[in-house]
Amino acid sequence: MTSLDQARELLREFPVVDGHNDLPWALRNQVRYDLDARDIAVHQNAHLHTDIPRLREGGVGAQYWSVYVRSDLPDPVPTTLEQIDCVRQLLARYPRDLAPALTAADMESARAEGRIASLMGAEGGHSIANSLGTLRGLYALGVRYMTLTHNDNVAWADSATDEPGVGGLSAFGREVVREMNREGMLVDLSHVAATTMRDALDTSTAPVIFSHSSSRAVCDHPRNIPDDVLERLPANGGVAMVTFVPKFVLQAAVDWTAAADDNMRAHGLHHLETTAEAMKVHRAFEELNPRPIATVSTVADHLDHMREVAGVDHLGIGGDYDGTAFTPDGLSDVSGYPNLIAELLDRGWSRTDLAKLTWRNAVRVLGAAEDVARELRATRGPSNATIESLDG
Repeated sequence: MTSLDQARELLREFPVVDGHNDLPWALRNQVRYDLDARDIAVHQNAHLHTDIPRLREGGVGAQYWSVYVRSDLPDPVPTTLEQIDCVRQLLARYPRDLAPALTAADMESARAEGRIASLMGAEGGHSIANSLGTLRGLYALGVRYMTLTHNDNVAWADSATDEPGVGGLSAFGREVVREMNREGMLVDLSHVAATTMRDALDTSTAPVIFSHSSSRAVCDHPRNIPDDVLERLPANGGVAMVTFVPKFVLQAAVDWTAAADDNMRAHGLHHLETTAEAMKVHRAFEELNPRPIATVSTVADHLDHMREVAGVDHLGIGGDYDGTAFTPDGLSDVSGYPNLIAELLDRGWSRTDLAKLTWRNAVRVLGAAEDVARELRATRGPSNATIESLDG
């Protein structure tokens, strides 16, 4: 039996929990949520990284759908609600394949039924508009993690890709983390500055996650996780979910991506756009400036290092499909996860370790957050603090 055959066999029992997929935003950008125009029951290779046939082929058993909205929107809350509604429409349209999931137990039930557990994560603290009531509202609607920032700072937390603002988390930012703990919403530290990562670990009484981040020691990009932060995950109980985005995993791609982003802006486009127009601009740039190519091995190098620093109990996978213009060779879409597992098998990863990477760690961390929330709710009520009262 080949390594790829072994990988597929393992994924049938312990499928991938993927921490981050931007399909809802792609559906908004491409067809304004017209699910007839992008029926993911059939292959959508020409338009998307994600559809149900390829999720099945890739051995995906649970997916956190990102309900991301751009941080430069003047009023992000309604758009976040539209993103949540998109996920709900997907669940209603494809009930045989997608199972709504709010808890770790729901994830296990979906696995037993052979359906793909579908959870939601909000990407960026701007989605709550400095309101703890809105945070609780998102949790009530099914959001089970929130990334504290996206590419820009929020008033109470610093982003990895912005200039330092409050030096990590402000007093209100720490209150956001505490309220997330009380609700049972996972604190996601992808996209945040290292100072914010450390402040959140100092504050959180529940395990944190990185829904789609890789190792800064392997690829020196500010979106990645420094070793000193990885070293803290065992004590916290959290999980770092390696991402596949070439500009975060391959050092040679960092400078190339900066130039490609500048080219997008010069054409009047947001550098994260993946519309047909944007991809045409990308391809024209790439023809003149060949793109450094990441591979399955590139991603595996990150996992090898992260396992050495944090331990295998604290690793997961967050591909960031449909949220990136480029993907590694062998991981071009959601069907590619078996290739990564086969590479890790060839590197000597055990079946037990791989089951933790793909399924067990991510399910455990959500269950642990639920346990902490039950304890906290028994001792205190919801916080009604405001950013003005705590940060002045």
